[in-house]
Amino acid sequence: ACPVVSQGAESQSVDGGTAAAQPAVSECPVPLHERTTVMLRNLPNDYSRDMLLDLLDQEGFKGSYDFIYLPQDFKRHAGLGYAFVNLINHEEAMRFREHFGGFNKWRFSSQKICEAAWGAPLQGLEQHIFRYKNSPLMHPEVPDEFKPLLFKDGVRINFPDPTKRIRPPRMKLSATQAAGASAGAGGEENSAPEEASEA
Repeated sequence: ACPVVSQGAESQSVDGGTAAAQPAVSECPVPLHERTTVMLRNLPNDYSRDMLLDLLDQEGFKGSYDFIYLPQDFKRHAGLGYAFVNLINHEEAMRFREHFGGFNKWRFSSQKICEAAWGAPLQGLEQHIFRYKNSPLMHPEVPDEFKPLLFKDGVRINFPDPTKRIRPPRMKLSATQAAGASAGAGGEENSAPEEASEA
């Protein structure tokens, strides 16, 4: 039995320099024995994608994952506190969840304790490839550090070519900034990209 965290309903705002993203709870769309995608929550916001990759490899998972995506704040170049990792099979996904549930041995001082839950609604490598290959996140203007990655046998590989024209990502205003802008205060764009949503 799950509930799991949905990749489709996370908040886009950044609150006071910390991630305000709180993905919604959703039902698991895939039978337990077929699940391979894990969502890590409560990651330190200062962890970059490369730092997360180093952590996964140092903790014994090099070659065990084939997809990773760490949503980030475009302007602050900081993570939103969660990531999606697809493991190469269900057994590795179970080992990964067990290892990172309660994990707190971060590279630098942080009080955060990691949670590991099944990702939803996307499960499995193919669903992530389908979701992201035409995503604005893959637009050439988006710096590489913000993009999801694919791996084979522990080595990064290219995403498949898009099947349609990719538009640049749009930035959303936070509720506070939008209110300021409508009042003539000229609110500044929120740096969380609209495309971080899985909707």
